[in-house]
Amino acid sequence: MKNILFVDDERPVLDGLRSRLHRLHTKWNMEFVDSGAQAIEQMQTRPYDVIVTDMRMPAMDGAKLLEIVSARWPQAIRIVLSGYAELAQTTRLVPFAHQYLSKPCQPQQLEIVIERCLLLHELLNQPRLREIVGRVRKLPSLPRIYVALQSIVRDEHVTLSDVAALVAADSALAARVLQIVNSAFFRLPRKLSNIEQAVSYLGFQAIRNLAMSVEIFSQWPRGSCAGLDLNRLQQHAHTVAAAAGALTAKTPLADDAMLAGLLHDIGYWILAQECPDDLSNAVELAASTDIALHAAETRIIGASHAEIGAYLLGIWGLPYSVVEAVAHHHQPARVEHSSFDVLAAIVIGHSLAQTDGASPFGTRVPPDPKIDESYLIAVKAPFDWTEATRRIPQISDTPEIAT
Repeated sequence: MKNILFVDDERPVLDGLRSRLHRLHTKWNMEFVDSGAQAIEQMQTRPYDVIVTDMRMPAMDGAKLLEIVSARWPQAIRIVLSGYAELAQTTRLVPFAHQYLSKPCQPQQLEIVIERCLLLHELLNQPRLREIVGRVRKLPSLPRIYVALQSIVRDEHVTLSDVAALVAADSALAARVLQIVNSAFFRLPRKLSNIEQAVSYLGFQAIRNLAMSVEIFSQWPRGSCAGLDLNRLQQHAHTVAAAAGALTAKTPLADDAMLAGLLHDIGYWILAQECPDDLSNAVELAASTDIALHAAETRIIGASHAEIGAYLLGIWGLPYSVVEAVAHHHQPARVEHSSFDVLAAIVIGHSLAQTDGASPFGTRVPPDPKIDESYLIAVKAPFDWTEATRRIPQISDTPEIAT
């Protein structure tokens, strides 16, 4: 039985939720309280899987409540309901809320969002690992991207393409921008996966606010974890994104495939920040036993960077196809393919993209096994091996972002 806590200072709203969600009482244990203080008292009595709170409440508003919850109960998935869409308010919520829903919110919509969040528990089924992800409030951005973004948005001659290129150049920043633009505050008819569209929708002022918010951006933790080459990791993400984009060019999969490529290793930002010693131990295990690094991570940590990164993207509400591709890009056999999809594009691109040297962790880490023609046949790829290898070398050497 999953525990869900609803918080709203308006009793009619709580009563309405209680009435409309009553049919779910056999699978959810639901509690309804009318203040942040009562919510904290309730959180102390039992572990809650999800907390859903109103934003504007007297004494303690939703942002302050979720700040406390994120610190004391980081494993809880945090959802905000609000009838207001001011950018400043949204930005204030970014470090603490996982998803945003606009009021009035239909019970069916709320149910779907909660159900999808709970399904992510199956992906990352150890409470300790959910706590690791839950306490992450800010993903580190590489300093050169952070500095360049602040500079470029001050330029009165800057273009949309200029800003979008910088946003897309950094996985952590791209993930946060898409989290904001895909929130229900903006009432988009569909989720956006294209970075330039997201930047265009938010506008330069919003991007500047995000860049200046210390709650979102931080420097990478000092010291290199397990010999991790940050620039090479970033370059690898670009290469895979470009490869996946080439394989899905002019198809409906293109935007999500490129986004999944850009974010497929986002879990390393979490591991390097929250448990660097465990990651270092996993690298040593992979090198000494000649096993894949993701397998070593699972042995040491309990899950790999793939599952941890996908869990974070999932609770942020990014498209399911992206979450699935990030979660399974090292082990695609865990997913049944009925047709060529985003995951298949990432797996093929990851395997065939030509890189200019060792992995981000150095030459000691064994490379992943390569796929072959049989995988393309299994996933019903709309191209053969010759065509796949023809497309990818054209985009494999993605240029660095100049500073």
